[in-house]
Amino acid sequence: MSDMIRKTSLWERLGFDIAYGYSEGRKVLILSALFVLLLITVGVAITFGAYSISIVDVYGIVLAHLSPFGDLSSVTKLHNTIVWELRIPRVLLAVAVGTALATAGAVFQGCFRNPLVEPYILGISSGAAFGAAMGIVFSSFFLSIQLSAFIFGSMAVAMAYFLARVRKETPIVTLILAGVIIGSIFSAMVSILKYIATDAALREIVFWLMGGFYYATWNDVHLLVPIIIPSFLIMWALGWKLNILSMGDDEARALGVNPEKYKFVLITLATLVTSLAVSTVGIIAWVGLMMPHATRMMLGPDHRYVIPASAMLGGSYLLVCDTMARTLTSAEIPVGIITSILGAPYLFYLLRTRGKAMLG
Repeated sequence: MSDMIRKTSLWERLGFDIAYGYSEGRKVLILSALFVLLLITVGVAITFGAYSISIVDVYGIVLAHLSPFGDLSSVTKLHNTIVWELRIPRVLLAVAVGTALATAGAVFQGCFRNPLVEPYILGISSGAAFGAAMGIVFSSFFLSIQLSAFIFGSMAVAMAYFLARVRKETPIVTLILAGVIIGSIFSAMVSILKYIATDAALREIVFWLMGGFYYATWNDVHLLVPIIIPSFLIMWALGWKLNILSMGDDEARALGVNPEKYKFVLITLATLVTSLAVSTVGIIAWVGLMMPHATRMMLGPDHRYVIPASAMLGGSYLLVCDTMARTLTSAEIPVGIITSILGAPYLFYLLRTRGKAMLG
C-alpha cells in the first residue's frame, strides 16, 4: 500500500487535476494572461484621471526616477507631481491591498473549506476597523493604528472560530453566523467610539470606514508592500498544504499533515495582511469573496494556482474599482461603495446557483 502511495502523484491522490480536467499548460497560460492584465490595468490607471497624461509621458517620468541615468529636467513639475507623487503610490497601494484581500480570502476559504468565507464575513474587517478606530480616537496613548488593527482583527477571527466550533468540528453555517455576530459586536463598539470621538477624529473614522485611497502616499506603500509580499510568498509556498487541509482534518492527518499547525500559520498570515489593508485604506468588502471563487472557476481548486491567480485578479479588480471611483464623477466616490455595489449581486448569484453545495 505504501509503495502505491509513493508511486502515485499527490495531485492524483487528491483528485484535483484529473477530476477537474485542468491541464498544467492551461493553468500557466491563464496565470500569464492575468499577469499581463494586471500590467495593462496599472498602465491605464496611471494615465486616467482628471488631468490626462499620455502613456509615453508616464513612461518617461518613471524611467527618470528609476534609471541611474534618468533626467528629470525634461519632465514638467506638474506632470511629475501628478504621476510620481499622486497616481503611482495610489496605484501600487490599490494593487497591494487587492492582492492582500484576495489572497487572504483564498486562504480562509481553503482552511474553512467553503468559498463563502472571506475576511469581511468572518468579522476580521470589523475587528480591525475597531482596532484602527481605537488608534485614531486614542492616538496620544494607544498603540499604532496598524498594530491595533492586527490585534483586534486576530481577536475577531479567533472568537468567531471558537464560537462556531462544536465537538471538534466547525460547521460552515455556524461559522458564518458566528462571524456575523462578532462583526456586529465590533461594529457596535465602533459606533460607540464615533459617539465619543472629537470632531476631527470622527471625520477621519467616517471617511476611513467607507474605504478609499484618497490619502495614498509612498509611506503607505513602504509600510504595506514589505509585509504583504513575504506573507503572500509564504502562503503561496504552503498552497499544496492548503490543498490537503481543504480535504478535512482527518484526511490531512492521514496524509501526515498537522492541520492545527498549518491552519495557525495560514490564518495568522491572512489576518495580518487583512488587518494591515483595513488599517491603511478602511473597509473594502467582497474582494476576498469574489476573486478566489472566480479563479477557481478558471483554474480549478489547486491552491498552488488559485493563490497567485487570486492575487493578480484581486489587484486588477480593486485597481479598476479605484479608477472608477476617482473618474466617474467630479467628486471622488469611496471605493468601498463600488466594491459593495458589485459584490452583493455576486453573492446573490453564488447563493442562487451553488448555495446548497456551499452551505451543505
